[in-house]
Amino acid sequence: MALALIILVISMFYLCSEAAEGELQGQSVVKALSCFNNKHIYVGCDEAFRLNPSGNINIPVEATDFFCSGPCLTEAQLVLNCIDDILSNFLFYNKATVQQMRYALNAGCSFSRQRGNFNLAEYIGGETSNAPKSTILSKSYVFILAGATAVAGAVYLI
Repeated sequence: MALALIILVISMFYLCSEAAEGELQGQSVVKALSCFNNKHIYVGCDEAFRLNPSGNINIPVEATDFFCSGPCLTEAQLVLNCIDDILSNFLFYNKATVQQMRYALNAGCSFSRQRGNFNLAEYIGGETSNAPKSTILSKSYVFILAGATAVAGAVYLI
């Protein structure tokens, strides 16, 4: 019975620490998302050419020179720096990482055959992050199940 109580206490401590960690992670995501609307970063780039949380870079080929030579590329890089400084493992909605977005922007603005091609999927070969997102609920379930098993085992022994 004492073992079951110890497991239960450990489980509760773990759940509380996971909840706090999840809250901090959530706050970081909100702060990272605020980079897209930062009025100190985006001052000169037309809204149609700005990066957004979707991860889609919507620059028409005919606007490449405007995007790459004007403020848009610089401001896009500042947004990526802002995000990366707040949350190094940020994922866009399309599961692209900040580094993959940088690569697509650099390739699209290069003076190579890729100039004007900002199609992220072509540069990363469909390799976006597929890191599992384990929720607090799923982690909690494991510990609750372990605690219940320990209690049941202790009751059975008595």
